[in-house]
Amino acid sequence: MRVKKENFIKGSCFHIYNHAVEHQNLFRKKNDYLRVISKFKQKILLYPATIFSYCLMPNHYHFFIRQDSDVPIYKIFNDIFSGYTLYYNHKYSRKGTLFRSPLQHKIVATEKYFIRLCLYIHFNPVKSNLVKRPEDWIYSNCLEWIGKRKGKLFCNEVWDWFDLTPLEYSKMMEVYSDEKYEEDRKLFE
Repeated sequence: MRVKKENFIKGSCFHIYNHAVEHQNLFRKKNDYLRVISKFKQKILLYPATIFSYCLMPNHYHFFIRQDSDVPIYKIFNDIFSGYTLYYNHKYSRKGTLFRSPLQHKIVATEKYFIRLCLYIHFNPVKSNLVKRPEDWIYSNCLEWIGKRKGKLFCNEVWDWFDLTPLEYSKMMEVYSDEKYEEDRKLFE
């Protein structure tokens, strides 16, 4: 269920996602992905937020994010993706909306689902047959989770919160399955 605007309060965590209109690609080239990642690095200074996990897919995206100020977290997405739509339409000589629906968001109110949502988000490229292993998809923060890259769109505190190591998370990813993904998709979307 979508979240009401009044639920966007400081300290709340959300799964935020959206898909391209008519199954088009949101990202056609490496620079398209990198543009959005760069904008997030800039904008979280204006709209304080903590990104736990994210994955940019060719035709959709997922973010598990905490709102760290009184500014509603959806504003960062509106800002980034309205600018991205202008850039994309100009670059690819198209007009109109890029997304099939308004921003999709669900509140994540319990720690019980924290790691499951991260696994689900990171497993997306495998489920879509883009890569064999989640860590092979560079447009997510899975590499940060398994300790193979240091990025700004990752909260290192998760290791202490869950008494978890990058190796343990990597092992969790290895046993995550298509069946678990489908079960989690029903829960998280």
